[in-house]
Amino acid sequence: MSEGGKGSSLAFGQVVIGPPGSGKTTYCHGMQEFMGRIGRKVTVVNLDPANEAMPYQCAVDIAELITLPDVMENLKLGPNGGLIYCMEYLEANFDWLQEKLAAFRGHYYLFDCPGQVELYTHHHALKNVFTQLAKWNFRLAAVHLVDSHYCTDPGKFISVLCTSLSTMLHVELPHVNILSKMDLIEQYGKLAFNLDYYTEVLDLSYLVDHLASDPFFRNYRRLNEKLVEVIEDYSLVSFVPLNVQDKESMRQVMQAVDKANGYSFGDQEHRSLEALMSAAVGADFHFASTLAVQEKYVQSQDKAMEEEVMDL
Repeated sequence: MSEGGKGSSLAFGQVVIGPPGSGKTTYCHGMQEFMGRIGRKVTVVNLDPANEAMPYQCAVDIAELITLPDVMENLKLGPNGGLIYCMEYLEANFDWLQEKLAAFRGHYYLFDCPGQVELYTHHHALKNVFTQLAKWNFRLAAVHLVDSHYCTDPGKFISVLCTSLSTMLHVELPHVNILSKMDLIEQYGKLAFNLDYYTEVLDLSYLVDHLASDPFFRNYRRLNEKLVEVIEDYSLVSFVPLNVQDKESMRQVMQAVDKANGYSFGDQEHRSLEALMSAAVGADFHFASTLAVQEKYVQSQDKAMEEEVMDL
């Protein structure tokens, strides 16, 4: 893996980013298994120095270089300052990372990244790591995971949109935003609008009007309108829904990421994917299809309206 030399082969992969608890490690585990089933050789690289319990097969682990508990203990730093130090230390030790990655030439890479949002919106260390990977002929796409429960709160959803936009502009990689944990969204309450409103980020003025009905947000209507204008002016943010337990959902995400980073697979992988998708649903994919979530909401809303009419 030479330093940007023309003779070095291309390597493809994903940098999996997002806030704490958004499901990054679970995603890496699920995508590793899914891609393995269609014959893609996948290497998972853990870049999170606070990640101790990894369910996936980890080929390269930043813990061999530095760990967050050691940094916090020795330098008397908190978790946020410690994570920033770890990323700066990784940036200063590119040779270690290059040597580790070179052992898996020809593989597809999944980089499991830390969950500190500031690393993707303000700080430059992790961005510089991605830039260095590009110099080593890595073709990467950023997979930004956001917990789908934020859709149930209009105020939080606007915040998520702002964070996603800021991350896209700062990281400067082909970007796929993911609404994770779609199989659990019904536990958080009903959505104010249909699911495609949130995934396609449609006319956000309806969201501002919905917020204005809340006495707390009524005084901040002008601020929310300006935030929405910024999001709509860039017109960059949209989401792909994900249920890791649903193979159709995983296929859609994989194809979106492959399109983003330019990866194209051969006939054998295509046939393996078709065989996997046509196979009977097994224990690993026992949840309902993610695509049925919106239909469930529509049906439940119609039923609720019918009950109200009956009460009248």
